[in-house]
Amino acid sequence: MPRIIDCPETAPLELGDVIAALNDPAFDPADEDSFAAAGVLLKGLAANRQFLADIAVAELKDRCVRQTRENKYSSQVIMLHRASEKYFIRANFWPSPRDSLFKASGTSPFFYHVPHDHNFSFLTVGYLGPGYWSDYYEYDREGVVGVPGEKVNLRFVEKAKLDLGKVMLYRAHRDVHDQLPADEMSISINIMEASPRQPFLDQYRFDVKRCEIAEILNRTATEALLAIAATQTGGNARDLVESFAAHHPSERIRFAALRELAAAAPGVDEGLAVLDRGAASPSPFIAAMSVREIARVQAGRGWLER
Repeated sequence: MPRIIDCPETAPLELGDVIAALNDPAFDPADEDSFAAAGVLLKGLAANRQFLADIAVAELKDRCVRQTRENKYSSQVIMLHRASEKYFIRANFWPSPRDSLFKASGTSPFFYHVPHDHNFSFLTVGYLGPGYWSDYYEYDREGVVGVPGEKVNLRFVEKAKLDLGKVMLYRAHRDVHDQLPADEMSISINIMEASPRQPFLDQYRFDVKRCEIAEILNRTATEALLAIAATQTGGNARDLVESFAAHHPSERIRFAALRELAAAAPGVDEGLAVLDRGAASPSPFIAAMSVREIARVQAGRGWLER
């Protein structure tokens, strides 16, 4: 269950004032208490009932140039500030089943009915409407290997919604929510933790009925590029993939490099020999994922050897 931040009613704040406060070197979103203390800033921003509409109008007048440049999300998100490597600020729209956008797009663009954790922490506040619902869970990341199908100690806490003015801190690798549609169109505002290491930290989708990891959600461009580099015979491309497989700090990337080396091998047995290296890894994640990949390759051997 995200940590509820009990903030007193406060005077409305301008976005620039919030940014100035968050740019103070003392603010550390990687520290839970430091991040929680910023809840009062988000509460003050939410009390400003005009700023978001002003930003939306300004973006439309400018043909959404800044959103095109800075917003890596879908049209569900308005990027409000992205000038810092420590954090960014965004607004999210949460349609209800009665809204035409929901009827046209379905649930998947809004991550509804996808139980998941986060590989970053973030503060959120209800800004408009009744707020989205969530079934909230917690789990202990300690000792979790991260392999799909792995059992985890997922504990249901409660079903609740992000009410207007309610401030919550979602804690990385701890809080899990199965997000459910809002009763009416709603908007939340988030202060998001940002870090260069974030793409290499795993985020999971869960099967809450079986208390299992269903899949690893996040992917990086690195994994796609490894698939290309592993097939190159000239230059140092293959050496680079071998280096990633041996030394990259992310276990997910090390396994991806091994998997692509195996896929680029001249034959099935040669590929399996590469995966055997992974199965013998001291990393529980790489070893388990390699065993899974070996089983997958063996199951498809007849098709692969045609």
